[in-house]
Amino acid sequence: MRNIDIQSIKQRFGIIGNSPLLNYAIQVAAQVAPTDMTVLITGESGSGKESFSKIIHHLSPRKHGQFIAINCGAIPEGTIDSELFGHEKGSFTGATDTRKGYFEVTDGGTIFLDEIGEMPLGTQARLLRVLENGEFIKVGSSKVQKTDVRVVAATNVNLINAVEKGRFREDLYYRLNTVPITVPSLRERGEDIYLLFRKFASDFAERYRVKPISLTQDAVEELLSFRFPGNIRQLKNIVEQISVLEYDRELDANKLRHYLPREQGGSQVPALLAKEPGADQSFSERDLLYKVLFDMRRDVSELKKLVFELMTRQPGDNELLKEHSHLFENIEKVNHVRPYKGAEQPEPYYLPVQQPRHEEEYDERVEDISHETEEEGLSLESMEKEMILKALKKHNNKRKYAANDLGISERTLYRKLKQYDIEN
Repeated sequence: MRNIDIQSIKQRFGIIGNSPLLNYAIQVAAQVAPTDMTVLITGESGSGKESFSKIIHHLSPRKHGQFIAINCGAIPEGTIDSELFGHEKGSFTGATDTRKGYFEVTDGGTIFLDEIGEMPLGTQARLLRVLENGEFIKVGSSKVQKTDVRVVAATNVNLINAVEKGRFREDLYYRLNTVPITVPSLRERGEDIYLLFRKFASDFAERYRVKPISLTQDAVEELLSFRFPGNIRQLKNIVEQISVLEYDRELDANKLRHYLPREQGGSQVPALLAKEPGADQSFSERDLLYKVLFDMRRDVSELKKLVFELMTRQPGDNELLKEHSHLFENIEKVNHVRPYKGAEQPEPYYLPVQQPRHEEEYDERVEDISHETEEEGLSLESMEKEMILKALKKHNNKRKYAANDLGISERTLYRKLKQYDIEN
């Protein structure tokens, strides 16, 4: 095995830190670099995955070839095939010229596919063919072309889960995962956090021509205890903010806390709502808000029904019901409290809106109150359909402006129109 000088690699690529996890990841990257093996880099967003792709390229025999980094999640689904593999003139609307794709341009070099988990399934099949045979076909062409490109992929999602949910090809996963490299999160790197803080403080002091920020001992402890869900990117932004805004160039723990996001339940990032199997993956934030509101309304309604039933089972609570009758106005109206043995039968009392149909049947149990009002029964689909119709009417059936008004893409609006069978 080659003797790898990890420290020189860190200096060459500007990597700060001495964490054992970081050193191991660098060692694996350096060992695999001279080969042509496909590499899958995993790690949280902002942890520095692209730096490892550059290590692999520049320490490989392809270092004189081209290196291109592509964010698969930033390219629209309709154009990603053209971007990666090229297209022929006239192959689709707007294709006025023949175009070379990245796999043709970087022949003999390295392509870094970041956020590979966001790649559409159709494009995944094309990528698998390139990895296995070095072959690809331009969009709109039938001619098979050859390319010699090394692929380094990265993701911040669990691809195994994506495979199980049918969002990522299993054969492509195992083809990419020939050599896995796990980049540790910042919270796993211990003292590296303070080393990076000092490096960023020095860089920003030079950029803005100010004295570098320093920390007291209690501030250092506060810094090391913070989880940094945004990893290195978040730390860098915080240091830049302090460097620009803080008059005192030495911060204690209290001052530092003003720049650190407040912890909530052990996490500083918004939680994503888990989707049920088979659920629409394009569920928008507006849909989620409607779902939360309807769930809250249902829960409140059920709680009111439960409270009412409990109160009607207790003798002597009729006056309490009268005093708070307004709280029960939106549930199905029921007969008054049934009498109890040994107790004087109270005067009949009915909740407002309508009289019960059988006033004399006091020994019957409370009528079924599980029925929800029509308003409560409205589905998310009907609400969404109604909003789409209103937006189309408002903008004279112009989909582009209606989609902007709804906060969705024009492609999503078109799919919704087909889903709800709306004639535009």
